[in-house]
Amino acid sequence: MLLPDRNTIDRLLHHYRAQERIVLARPGDLGIRRRFEDTAYTLCVLMGERTAREAVHAAEHYVGRSTAAVAPPAPAEAAG
Repeated sequence: MLLPDRNTIDRLLHHYRAQERIVLARPGDLGIRRRFEDTAYTLCVLMGERTAREAVHAAEHYVGRSTAAVAPPAPAEAAG
């Protein structure tokens, strides 16, 4: 089985995460959502997975990154 270049996957993961943040900030922008979905699809194809979640997990494992390392920070607790 041919495996994708690790640097390419790493760059694509960074791009996916950046687009993910933008989509969350601007959920109504269909152009942004379409680009995000295209990136997710590319990850699925390259990693041989059916869903974006599985593809991202496989890609992170492939490049040696743990999911915890890229998880968003927990919301700060309100001072009371």
